[in-house]
Amino acid sequence: MAGAALYALYLDADEQAALVGDIRAVVAAAPLFSPLTPWGKPMSVRMTSAGKYGWYADRKGYRYVPRHPCGSDWPPIPERVQAVWRRLVGAERAPDCCLVNFYDVDARMGLHQDRDEADFRWPVLSISLGDDARFRIGGTTRGGPTKSFWLRSGDVLALGGEARLAYHGVDRIASGSSTLLPKGGRINLTLRVVD
Repeated sequence: MAGAALYALYLDADEQAALVGDIRAVVAAAPLFSPLTPWGKPMSVRMTSAGKYGWYADRKGYRYVPRHPCGSDWPPIPERVQAVWRRLVGAERAPDCCLVNFYDVDARMGLHQDRDEADFRWPVLSISLGDDARFRIGGTTRGGPTKSFWLRSGDVLALGGEARLAYHGVDRIASGSSTLLPKGGRINLTLRVVD
């Protein structure tokens, strides 16, 4: 789809390991949690955030919030993560949120649009770390044809232009496909301009 750009193996092994260290510090300050869907079911993906806002979901719906569920401010987005944004998107506008999703082998993410942001001119930038994920992307309307491909550790995916509002999700995790995380699993960092 126009506007979707995959930067395969963009981050080398040392850069990936450094980012994992940065994310461990984020999780220490803002622990992972399992949000509820609006219909009350816990999501299989555990998450936290860094930056001005964090992404949150409960029975009231999906939204950005200024604080972690425990009440503390979100930690800053790590400089190494911001540097990836600057290299691929530019320095004109910094992201407001870095959503940190952790997928264990059983976690999934259904097809959805990222549309809670105020300005769709800015792409959503996604960094994959750890086990491979089977990523699915469709069009801008629900129910149309989709394509699937594997995202591997070190890949960066940008969804901008027409693809900015594409339906997308994660169908499955290939357990043991990476040695980056000692206990396995996948970390996905999603950078977004919110305001």
